[in-house]
Amino acid sequence: MGLPNILVTGGAGYIGSHTAKTLAAAGYTPVVLDDLSTGNSWAVQWGPLIKGNIGDDSLVRRTIERYEIRAAIHLAASAYVGESMNNPRKYFHNNVRNSLSLLDSLLACGVDRLIFSSTCAVYGVPQTEALDEEHPQAPVNPYGESKLFIEKACQWYEAAHDFRYVSLRYFNAAGADPSGVIGESHNPETHLIPLAIGTALGSYPELRVYGTDFPTADGTAVRDYVHVSDVAAAHVSALQYLEAGGASERINLGCGNGVSVREVIQTVERLSGAPIATREEERRPGDPPALIASAKRAEKVLGWKPSFTDIESIISTAWNWSCAQVERDEVPALAYGGRLRTTRKWELSGV
Repeated sequence: MGLPNILVTGGAGYIGSHTAKTLAAAGYTPVVLDDLSTGNSWAVQWGPLIKGNIGDDSLVRRTIERYEIRAAIHLAASAYVGESMNNPRKYFHNNVRNSLSLLDSLLACGVDRLIFSSTCAVYGVPQTEALDEEHPQAPVNPYGESKLFIEKACQWYEAAHDFRYVSLRYFNAAGADPSGVIGESHNPETHLIPLAIGTALGSYPELRVYGTDFPTADGTAVRDYVHVSDVAAAHVSALQYLEAGGASERINLGCGNGVSVREVIQTVERLSGAPIATREEERRPGDPPALIASAKRAEKVLGWKPSFTDIESIISTAWNWSCAQVERDEVPALAYGGRLRTTRKWELSGV
């Protein structure tokens, strides 16, 4: 008997598509359920795509029955901190109400294993330099609050039902599939690395830096960047852990290295050979000064360690992906002062 089909909600998105690719490489069939509000149909390449919302009970249950789903990876969510501060209703509707509907559909159909896409935003403002899973959870934005609510719901569902889960608390997923098949593509784009690369490629006139007065070494926010392929691999490891009878867990995914906004910009400038014009703005509400992971539990429980451990190797994959898109569209890569800069592909070592 072959490996089961896996429901992947949000599988047309950035992390979801990389997870689907990794699932397929491990022998599973990812069945993607995505309403394509932020995902891309072209990113669904390793299994069927069912277009729809996780809040549609009838559709979810039909999909589970049709494809004989035995486990689910839940990534479908609204995921922008700033937007959540301005529009909390959207986040509690999509991330909480619709996720609860999904949980009920899974239970009704006898699906008792779930990998939940959570976030380091559940911790709020750090009380220690590196955050482990026992750090107090005190979100400072509706996005983190919505994810923490579903973590707690999973905990109570487990207590009442035959149900096990692994909640993966990502830090900052970044980079692109090293083979160049898929990468990060949002519209509009809000993430720092693709915005910095886009500025270097001439797609944007300048890069906004939100906050230069944080209590950090250079005044800009510090984040722990983890490669998206490593995040995807952790989903497969978590699935296999549950299949082997593992108990429910909440697990951080990060490299344990803090990188500032200025350091990201400098790395993109070094890789691209292009200067990046910046404009300093005030801090965004809901942004902690620093978020750095302790990922010891991931290694202990899942045997997971990141393959990409430094910011240059992570950004190199994103740079190569972006250059490939420029070349595919036959658009000049960089033009400054009438001079054309050709894009350079960077070879990765130790990956």
